[in-house]
Amino acid sequence: MGRNKLGKFEDLNQFKNVLENRDHSDHMLNWYDDIKLNPIGQWNERIFKKDQPITLELACGKGEYAIGMAEMYPERNFIGIDIKGARIWKGASYALEHKLDNVAFLRTRIEFISKYFEQNEVEEIWITFADPFLKPKKSNRRLTSPVFLKYYEEILSKTGTINLKTDSNILYYYTISVLNESNHIDILYKNNNIYDLPLAYPELDIKTYYEQSHLEGGRRIKYVKFQYNR
Repeated sequence: MGRNKLGKFEDLNQFKNVLENRDHSDHMLNWYDDIKLNPIGQWNERIFKKDQPITLELACGKGEYAIGMAEMYPERNFIGIDIKGARIWKGASYALEHKLDNVAFLRTRIEFISKYFEQNEVEEIWITFADPFLKPKKSNRRLTSPVFLKYYEEILSKTGTINLKTDSNILYYYTISVLNESNHIDILYKNNNIYDLPLAYPELDIKTYYEQSHLEGGRRIKYVKFQYNR
């Protein structure tokens, strides 16, 4: 591990907007080095200090979408979630530097998500350019597989929505297939080439580094928004 990466990990231990599960198990560890808490059900009260709808960006990488939406919607709170601390560092650093107090980051595995949020605590989930896991035998690792959709249902509000933005044909059409096979999920909007029409939602105009490179390579960006019909 390079020195720069080690330095980033040291920074994360001190960042007030980063919560880390350092052993990657299913329980919460420190917020700062000396304060232990579990914010489940209390993210707005104990972390953001303001009662606003919560949006998650899953597999957030550098947190570009969480940051972009936090700047676009100051009346909402955002949490970027990823297991890669060195990636989270960039978004967390930017948020601290620009005093964005409506965005935080959680370092953990997505499969542990229900350990950190209680039922109805989350209003929206975004999955942006996640690994499509191209081999069929790894389809259960896709973040829109039935396994993961069950985790999201546990924490989303009754009106909560899930958004997938991807360049991958495999992930997009796999997701559409999974949603169509479910009897309790409604597709609210779908488009296999979002820039071919006026954007359906303002936040779709946020472009990550990877999206920009995909567009420059001539790839189409796909999007689907869906909701549990509970």
